[in-house]
Amino acid sequence: IESGVIFGLTAAMYGEITIKEGRVSQNNFPDYEMVRMATSPEIDVHLIESGASIGGLGEPATPPIAAAVTNAVYILTGQRIRELPLSKHNFVQNSTLANA
Repeated sequence: IESGVIFGLTAAMYGEITIKEGRVSQNNFPDYEMVRMATSPEIDVHLIESGASIGGLGEPATPPIAAAVTNAVYILTGQRIRELPLSKHNFVQNSTLANA
C-alpha cells in the first residue's frame, strides 16, 4: 500500500516522458525522477475489516493520489491544477518535496 502511494505521488509530481531527437529521454530508473523512501511523506495505513472477498491492496492506493494532492494545493494556494506533472508549476520549486 505504501509503495502504491509513493508511486502515485511520483506520477503526480514528476510523471512525464520527454522525447528528445526522436528518443525517450528517460531510459532507465537513474533518468526518471522519483520520490524516494528517504524523502517520502510518512504514510499511515488503516485496514478496515469487511466481508468482501480478498483482493489486491497496493494498486487501489495509486490512482487517487494526484487528485488528493492537487486538491490540497487548491486548498492551500487557491490555484487549480489542470496539468500534470506538478513539477511544471512554480509552487513546486519552493517545496521540500521538489528536492525528493
